[in-house]
Amino acid sequence: MGPVPELSPTEFRARWPQGSSDVVLLDVREHSELAMASVPEAVHIPMNEIPARIGELDRDRPLVVMCHGGGRSRRVAEFLRANGFDNVFNLRGGIDSWSTELDAGIPRY
Repeated sequence: MGPVPELSPTEFRARWPQGSSDVVLLDVREHSELAMASVPEAVHIPMNEIPARIGELDRDRPLVVMCHGGGRSRRVAEFLRANGFDNVFNLRGGIDSWSTELDAGIPRY
């Protein structure tokens, strides 16, 4: 199957402009992390809840998985690909890179 493809936040936004319904941005961070910093358009399902809530995800739209720095999201993206999701990407650098590349108003932690 190969490695999970990655996109930087800038590449993500170039491919799917803000407000695009053609993609799901999946935030797999914990609730406490979401309270510190978030991207409003993201769907939030904590990493440990993904297996139980996999049915909530749309297999027909691309999924871009994000966390704080990119490690947890890569593991979730690998899990999703192993479970029949073909169009999955990891957001390289996570919300930390989102803050430095796209929106300095999102706090870094």
